[in-house]
Amino acid sequence: MNPTIRVALIGDHDPAITAHRAIPHALELAAAPAECRAEPVWIATAALAASTAALDEAQAIWCVPGSPYENMDGALAGIRFARERGVPFLGTCGGFQHALIEYARNVLGLAEADHAESNPDATLPLIAPLACSLAETTATIELFAGSRIRAIYGQPSIHEGFNCNFGVNPAYAELLRDGRLHVTAADAAGDVRAVELDDHPFFVATLFQPERAALREHIPPLAVALLRAAREHRHEGDRAARARRD
Repeated sequence: MNPTIRVALIGDHDPAITAHRAIPHALELAAAPAECRAEPVWIATAALAASTAALDEAQAIWCVPGSPYENMDGALAGIRFARERGVPFLGTCGGFQHALIEYARNVLGLAEADHAESNPDATLPLIAPLACSLAETTATIELFAGSRIRAIYGQPSIHEGFNCNFGVNPAYAELLRDGRLHVTAADAAGDVRAVELDDHPFFVATLFQPERAALREHIPPLAVALLRAAREHRHEGDRAARARRD
């Protein structure tokens, strides 16, 4: 019997947001090729600000679009939980933006790294207004050779949908060039469109919204990859638990 993968959706659920309608369906479509059953569970950012205990039973975490979140600290706490505990993680749009802020603050030691949308007066606006809005647009994205995301899509470039006005501030893009969290996709102008974390079972974040493909009944490759990583991670955890009992 295929295992059930519990996917924590970090964000403040709003049915009016296109991505919030798309993501559960994306997981539903991705479950069959991932050979599992997907159980998405919405977890509000305010709840995570108080405690991350709600994530203890999650086999995967998806930080969803819809920022500014009700509680930014809660979103960052959930992302940090996934990064430090090795829980397979996908962040899209707002999830991408906040994954970068969490890493900058807690790994690079840049406590002032912030989001210009929620803090226009930030002294280190890592996430800033895009030179050209990507609200309700599609664009071609180059996937870097040797990256996980290129292996997932199986091709050097993709065409994906966006709905955002904020992205990586070019003034701080160099912070992502040499660290464990590094750039793995860019647009034609070289602007950052996806990042991955080394030494982690699965940690991918994209400015684009791959989940939107599900609304056209297309299976999003990143959703399949997330579930597969979670299934494998769960299997390894079960095996380790058996070994401890033996």
